[in-house]
Amino acid sequence: MADQEPTFQIQRVYLKEASLEQPNSPAILLEQEQPAVDIQLGVESNPVAEGVFEICVTATVQTKIKDRTVFLVEAKQAGIFEIRNLPDDQMGPIMGIACPQIVYPYLRGNVADLIQRGGFPPVHLAEINFQAMYEQQMAKAEEEDAPRIVTQ
Repeated sequence: MADQEPTFQIQRVYLKEASLEQPNSPAILLEQEQPAVDIQLGVESNPVAEGVFEICVTATVQTKIKDRTVFLVEAKQAGIFEIRNLPDDQMGPIMGIACPQIVYPYLRGNVADLIQRGGFPPVHLAEINFQAMYEQQMAKAEEEDAPRIVTQ
């Protein structure tokens, strides 16, 4: 009966991918104008083995002055989690909320460090409410799956 106990364990957290591009350097570094910053975040999950999942949180940070890129950072922070014997209705929130909350601080640190090592002041990613993000994704998925009523 002991092997039916719910299990949630972090196996490993690691930086899966990271890149920094400065396509318009060095000329753009002489610009005095403040760049516009665009930050995009995403979460994905992939099964690795029975009861083992990889959860990735991705960030894309792009700064531009007018239409020219100052820098572009793309990073993917991942974690491997053992998740066993949980009810199906708890798996989504665990993988969509709890796991990303564990992985995200590592991503924030790595992105800030990468930007700073590129010679720029660090961009600190804001705290994220993964529960709200998950609920929005579920609502959108429900809306897309809802039957369409066509009127003429």
